[in-house]
Amino acid sequence: MKVSRGRCRIDILLKERGLKRRDLVNATGYSRHLISNWANNHDKMSADAMLTVAHAIGCQAEELYDLIFE
Repeated sequence: MKVSRGRCRIDILLKERGLKRRDLVNATGYSRHLISNWANNHDKMSADAMLTVAHAIGCQAEELYDLIFE
């Protein structure tokens, strides 16, 4: 079975936790532009970025994307 990343869930996870993108910028040091690109599915996060963002949001890295099982 192959697993791939679908739609990014950053905005959903932030909203569930009462956070804003600026909170993620401050917690991770990643730029607003980069986080926007991830959230809008223009770019995919690297493995390191996924771990950093997941830690900052308080979730598992697997929760950052809809997972597609093939």
